Amino acid sequence: MKIQNIDLGEKPILLAPMEDVTDESFRLICKEMGADMTYSEFVSADALIRNIASTTRKLTINPQERPTAIQLYGRDVESMVEAAKIAETANPDIIDINFGCPVKKIAGKGAGAGLLRDVPRMLEIVRGIVSSVNVPVTVKTRLGWDHNSKIIVELAEQLQDEGIQAITIHGRTRSQMYTGDADWELIGAVKNNPRMKIPVIGNGDVTTPDQAVEKFNRYGVDGVMIGRAAIGAPWIFYDMKQTLVKGKGNYAELSLHNKFELVRRQISESIDRSDPYRGILHVRRHLAASPLFKGIPDFRPTRIAMLRATSQNELFEILEKVEDLLNHSK
Repeated sequence: MKIQNIDLGEKPILLAPMEDVTDESFRLICKEMGADMTYSEFVSADALIRNIASTTRKLTINPQERPTAIQLYGRDVESMVEAAKIAETANPDIIDINFGCPVKKIAGKGAGAGLLRDVPRMLEIVRGIVSSVNVPVTVKTRLGWDHNSKIIVELAEQLQDEGIQAITIHGRTRSQMYTGDADWELIGAVKNNPRMKIPVIGNGDVTTPDQAVEKFNRYGVDGVMIGRAAIGAPWIFYDMKQTLVKGKGNYAELSLHNKFELVRRQISESIDRSDPYRGILHVRRHLAASPLFKGIPDFRPTRIAMLRATSQNELFEILEKVEDLLNHSK
């Protein structure tokens, strides 16, 4: 799969942009685990123009994580174009436009998935950005605003006509948020539309290597994007890539110790990037979601202690005890 001149190889697996998740450290770990492309956290166009420090920090790209995209969101055409020009100075491989975020504080203000209710403005934003930057421009969006307005097949054509180089489709409407099942049939309909010439990347409910294989084989998508399933489990990219290349059961799985080491690395790098308080606060989402801790008997008190820990040493001591517990229970 190629996005303009960026070759991501055959059947690429991509890390989805996620606010408070896909910071520089996590992106690099996912890249090392096998992710073929990474995306920044959501970058507010308005905040970027105002030079808000917490937003400008999101533009930092580690050369080792490339190719990577900076994802912008906003509703004003001029602001989005100006923000894209600023983002381009950070030298991303791609600028991605967020037309899919469903949360009220974004979509409710007419940005993200909110633009699914204002397609002319959406197209104007794309037109303005494509004509103003020299890197490929891509879009991530949803099927439509609600069940009665699943416009993605026609919309994808319109976005392509405005010059985007790839489209990622989350298989839900905005109204669904993250409930119900992702509709991959509609994603497949976009891919199989003979008018579509750009790569179509599918996103939604892919949580296992078998599911990734099935999406490629059944719907013919060019790429599969992994979001929530990667939180607290960056090794999912290793399992998916190995399964796609070598086949199920034909590769050596990462050891339990390797996985705990990745979690420790996330904690350390999150703290180094800011400070102990903010670093631990940031990584708690990964700890809460990690499959490492699922199914452990009577784990609730330990989970509470882990999520209340305030220092790296405290967290590491808890993790060491959990790792020892799991090793002895084998």
